[in-house]
Amino acid sequence: MNPKAMMQLKPMMEEFRDRHPRFVEFFSYAGQSISEDALIEIGITDAEGRKIITNMRVEPEDLELFALMRSMLG
Repeated sequence: MNPKAMMQLKPMMEEFRDRHPRFVEFFSYAGQSISEDALIEIGITDAEGRKIITNMRVEPEDLELFALMRSMLG
C-alpha cells in the first residue's frame, strides 16, 4: 500500500469507529480468539434479504497477517 493511501486510511478508520463502535469492539474481542484451525465465518444480507455466507479455516500462515491487521487497527 502506498504512503498516500495509508494517510487517507487513518481518518476513514476513525470515522468508521465513530459510526460503528460495536462492530469494531466485536472484531477487537473476536480477534483475540483467532488461532490456527479456528473457523472464521462472515455473512451479508443485502437490502432484498438475500444472504451471502462464506467461511475459512485459519492456516498457520494467516496468523501473521491477522496480527499485522490488528496492529494497524489498534
